[in-house]
Amino acid sequence: MISLILGAGIALLISFLGTPLFIKLLVRRSYGQFVRDDGPTSHHVKRGTPTMGGLVIVLAVLVAYFATHLITGMFQEKISGPSASGLLLLFLMTGMGLVGFLDDFKKISKKQSLGLTAWQKIVLQAVVGISFAIMALQFPDETGLTPASMNISFIRDIPWLDLAVFGPIVGAILFVLWANLIVTASTNGVNLTDGLDGLATGASILVSSAYVLMGIWQTNQACGSVRSIGNVCYEVRDPMDLALLAAILCGALVGFLWWNTSPAKIFMGDTGSLALGGAFAAFAILSRTELLFVILAGLFVIISASVIIQVLYFKMSGGKRVFLMAPLQHHFELKGWLEVTVVVRFWIIAGLCVAVALGIFYAEWLVGL
Repeated sequence: MISLILGAGIALLISFLGTPLFIKLLVRRSYGQFVRDDGPTSHHVKRGTPTMGGLVIVLAVLVAYFATHLITGMFQEKISGPSASGLLLLFLMTGMGLVGFLDDFKKISKKQSLGLTAWQKIVLQAVVGISFAIMALQFPDETGLTPASMNISFIRDIPWLDLAVFGPIVGAILFVLWANLIVTASTNGVNLTDGLDGLATGASILVSSAYVLMGIWQTNQACGSVRSIGNVCYEVRDPMDLALLAAILCGALVGFLWWNTSPAKIFMGDTGSLALGGAFAAFAILSRTELLFVILAGLFVIISASVIIQVLYFKMSGGKRVFLMAPLQHHFELKGWLEVTVVVRFWIIAGLCVAVALGIFYAEWLVGL
């Protein structure tokens, strides 16, 4: 528990103190955000606001994670060090953040609102996602438990949804496709949510906090643990290290939100939204809570669904729209809601989704007692 507080504190300080320094650097280089002309007119004042703030979040997480392990290792007789699950999560988060960074940098260097092409994004994200999925099935611990499994999971692996029944090779291929579906949905969800000051950051803090609690609970109720109670236990390779990373990510986001809240001094950009999406996908896969993530990240799902509905209805109806504008947060802006009002109310929705998911997570264990 001390390591969680230490890691979160280090990440918060790096993010809180490092973000204004990064803002000054971006301002000197005239690296600012370009705003869509077809969006709400109130957003035009944001043109030129520094972006790529996600770089600070990623760096804060990386530094805090390794610093925490180094510091705690100095005072422990048995040094566990970074886990396979932790390193895999960092790989996916950093890899997706790098794709976002390339997209952001192309936008600001060419002073246009379009960065990488769709195919460039797809290829780069596929390389990172496929690499993550393949490695996640490796690195068994002393009990043979790997960071991920070929079972589709809800609160734990679902026995009758085992992709390995199709054979080891076909099962591995299906798992890679399944994992990349989660990664794609998560990164797109956070990216679409990142449209108003502090909206995606605040919602991400809530999701990260949930994974802290679930990681601690999975550690205490791990199969074979003397602390486990009842017949229900969790087979997760490195739950406490995942809880540590969730706490660190939460601290980094809190420090960044200080500068990202309305009126935002900096945006996270695709660097941040893709990195966060990658991190959440990794949390879902490595903690064996893949389908629960749909509820936990309910706000991201709702906003993504609004875009899908808008596009499908537009094509099927010959140009008609369900919403004044998609993603959903802009619909309410155009209806006259203040930006801060939209953000706070959407935070409430995000909090309710997290509360429901945590309730389901705990209730399932309680029923199994």
